[in-house]
Amino acid sequence: MGQKKLIKFAAIKEYENVLEYPENMQGKWAAFFDELRNGAINISIEKLVVQLDENPLLQSQENPVLQSQALNNQVAKSLTLELACGRGEYAVGLGRMFPNQNFIGIDLKGNRIWKGASIANKEGLKNIAFVRTQIELTPNYFAQEEVDEIWITFPDPQLRWSKAKKRLTHPKFLRLYQQFLKKGKGVSNSIEANNSDSNSKPGIIHLKTDSPLLYHFTLKVIELYGLNLLYKTDNLYAEQTIDPRCLIKTYYEGLDIAQSNKIHYIQFNIDKELPLELDEVLKEAIKEIPMDAGELLRMEAEAAREKK
Repeated sequence: MGQKKLIKFAAIKEYENVLEYPENMQGKWAAFFDELRNGAINISIEKLVVQLDENPLLQSQENPVLQSQALNNQVAKSLTLELACGRGEYAVGLGRMFPNQNFIGIDLKGNRIWKGASIANKEGLKNIAFVRTQIELTPNYFAQEEVDEIWITFPDPQLRWSKAKKRLTHPKFLRLYQQFLKKGKGVSNSIEANNSDSNSKPGIIHLKTDSPLLYHFTLKVIELYGLNLLYKTDNLYAEQTIDPRCLIKTYYEGLDIAQSNKIHYIQFNIDKELPLELDEVLKEAIKEIPMDAGELLRMEAEAAREKK
C-alpha cells in the first residue's frame, strides 16, 4: 500500500465522522449526529441511545396507551445514504444543501472516504458522516425504517451478464435496502417533500449514472417486479427542470467512463416484496438489453486486461 494511502487510513481512524464496521449502531444515528454536533470527542457507541422526536404525548404519564402509540410512531431526523460514495461528493453536497438533515456516505475504500470526511471536517459540517464497509453489510448498521433516501451515483455498472448480481440496483441489493428504508404512506418526489416530515412518504432510491446499460437494467427491474417508478430521464441535463440535488457532480461523472455523453437518472420506491422466483426471469430478460458502443469497448478492454 502506498505511503499516501497509509496516511489517509491513519487519518480517518482519528476522525469522529468516520466509523469502520461499526457494531450496535442500529437506531442510534440520530443520537450519533447529536453528539457530533455537540463536538463530542471519542463518541461512545455503547452510550448512544435510540432517539425519539419530542412529542407532548411522551411527557404524559396519564395515558400509557397514547404514550406507547407515540413511541411507536416517532422517527429520527431525516437520514440519507450515499452508497459506494467514493470521495463522498453527494454526501457532502447534500449536507451543505440541507443542514437540518443527516447524511452518511458508505464505501469500502478508506482512502476515498478520507476526501469527503476531510472536507466535512474542514467546513464544520456536522450532519455528514462516513462508514467504511461493504454495501452487503448495510442492514447490520441501520434499524428498520431508519433511512429515508438512498443515492447511488455512478457505481460500477458491472457490464458482463455474469456480474449482473453485483449491480447495486439488482433485486439482491434492493432486498437489503428494503430492510432499513422507510415504508411510509403515499408517494412524493418533490423537493418540498424532501424537506418536510419524512414519516408520511416511503423511502426513495436515486440512481444517477452515465451507463445506458445500468439505466435500462434498472428500469427492467422496476418493470418486472412492479415497483413504483417516480421519475426517469435518459438525458438529465437536457431537462427543462432539474432537481438541484442532481446538479451535484462527482469525480467519476467528469470521467464519463461509459463515453455516453449523457447522464441518466431514475427515482423509485421499493414498495412491494421482490419474489425470488422472478430473479431467474430477470436473468434472461437482461440479455435483451443492448449494450452501448462505448460500454462494449470498455468491456472488451477489461477482458483484454484480465488476460494479461
